[in-house]
Formats: sequence, structure tokens, C-alpha cells
Amino acid sequence: MGHPDDEFHPPTSDDPFWTETCWFTFAVPEERLSAQLYPFFRPNQGVCAAAAYAWDEGGDQPWNARYAKNFWHLPIPAGPLSDIQLDNGIRYRCLAPQSVYEIGYLDPDAGAFEVELTFRGLWPPNRLGESHLDQPGRYTGRIRLDGRTLDVDSFGMRDRSWGPRSQFGADLHSSGAKQGGYSYATASAEDGFHAITMDFGGGCVAIHGYVVRQGAYARVASGRREVLERRGGAPSRVGLELTDERGRTLSAEGRTVNRFGVHLNPNLFTWNCLTHWTWDGGAGWGEDHDNWSAAGARRFFADPANRSS
Repeated sequence: MGHPDDEFHPPTSDDPFWTETCWFTFAVPEERLSAQLYPFFRPNQGVCAAAAYAWDEGGDQPWNARYAKNFWHLPIPAGPLSDIQLDNGIRYRCLAPQSVYEIGYLDPDAGAFEVELTFRGLWPPNRLGESHLDQPGRYTGRIRLDGRTLDVDSFGMRDRSWGPRSQFGADLHSSGAKQGGYSYATASAEDGFHAITMDFGGGCVAIHGYVVRQGAYARVASGRREVLERRGGAPSRVGLELTDERGRTLSAEGRTVNRFGVHLNPNLFTWNCLTHWTWDGGAGWGEDHDNWSAAGARRFFADPANRSS
């Protein structure tokens, strides 16, 4: 028997913007290369978007990244999410509930990008309410990009969300927040962290996440994220302060080594950055995402002072 959260969730309303996502993100840190697969399902409309991106420090926009294609208005296949192939070449198969997944991609036009990876979760998914989960894991396998084959053996993340997600509004995901962050790092199966932060007017505060120290896991109770420096608009140095439910504190600083600015959906602009994090006694690779509504990004980055600091 599979796990319900590995399958499509029945929409809870007829809202045309009821959305389900299934995101996998991975990297080849020694190449300063990041990549992700991101389907975006709209079951009440019967369509999905399906994106595949790969970027390094040589390009930071869809037009100059190593690879960037987002196919909109594809039909949602009739089969289960746990064993699915989309028309753009994304393939997912769940091998063990909530823990092991085969993910694949083959560029349908020129074969310029190919992915053959296995994701193995390090810890059980961390759930935010009843409609979102995050899980760190290890990716192994190979990718082929522009004719070059690269081995992948690194930590990364996956997340899932389901529920209403309007494409309208000046705030982020109808939350009332003007911006947010998604930050994580994994040093080993014994040491890592994750935080989702939202800015409701007083800076980015943690609303979700976890801390793992010496193998002991706990959910985040509070915290803050601050962009300390920007380059070309994207974060180049980030600070993170977390307190978990065990009362432990974690102070981390991240330095980004690449950046990719993209609208993952029409009302979500994000800078996705491969980031090397250091924290109290630990160090590891992960990411920092600087998230904005479309209106919020337009207002913030219109000011040249916010493009570098």
C-alpha cells in the first residue's frame, strides 16, 4: 500500500486555482551546478505545468541558464502520481512510501538535459499543517547536460504542497506576507536544518522547519532569516537564527555560489541559490530561496539600492 501523500490529493473545492506540486531539487556542488524538476498541477482545470531547470554561476535567468524549460497547459495523466510520466519528459516513481523515489527527465526537443536519479529520504517528511511537507535526502545517479555526463551524489530536498494557490494578489501565496525565504543545509544524516520564513512586516520570521544535531531531530519553534548582502538583486550572504522545540539554538551563515531568478508560477518570483552554509560546529551545502509575489518583486527590485548591498 502506498502513502496518501505520495498520490494526488482530491481537491477540496472547485476553485480553479486549487494546486498540487511535487518538487525535487539537487546539485553537483563541485561544479557549482543546481537543478530541479517542478510539476505544478491544476486538477480542476485538468492541466499542469512542468519545469526542468539547471544553472550554474554562468547564467542567472531562464534565457542564459544552462537549461530552462517550463511547459504550461499539459494534460494531467490519468495514472497515479506515484508512477507518472508527463508529456514534457518528467518521470517519477515511488519505490518506498515517503522515502525512496526514482526521478527522471529527458528533454523532449533536443535531448539537451537528461536526469536519472534516486532520492532517498534522510528523515521522515516534516509537515506544515495538512497540506505541505518537506524532506531532505540524498540524490545518487547521473545527469547529462549538453552532452556531458555528470555523477550526482549529494544532499538535496523535496517538497509537496496541495491546496488553493491564487495567481492574484500583492502578497505571497495569499498569506499576507510581502516576501519569504526557504533555506536548508545538510552536512550528514546526523546534522542539518531547514526553515521556511515569511515577512509579515517585521522581517522574515520562521513559520516551519527542523533542526537535526548529532542525530536528534526537532521542529523549529522560532527564528529569523536576514539577507545580509545582495548581488544583482539575488542574496549573496544570508543569516539564519533558529530555535527548535528542544530549546536548542542554531546560528548559520550562508554564502551563495550561484543564482537563478525565475517565476516558478505567475505569482511567485524566486531567486534560487546554491548555498554553502556554516553553523555552530557544522558546515554543508544547501540552498537559499528568496521568494516574492510578482507585485512584491516588482516594487522591491525597482529600487537600485535593493539590487546590491
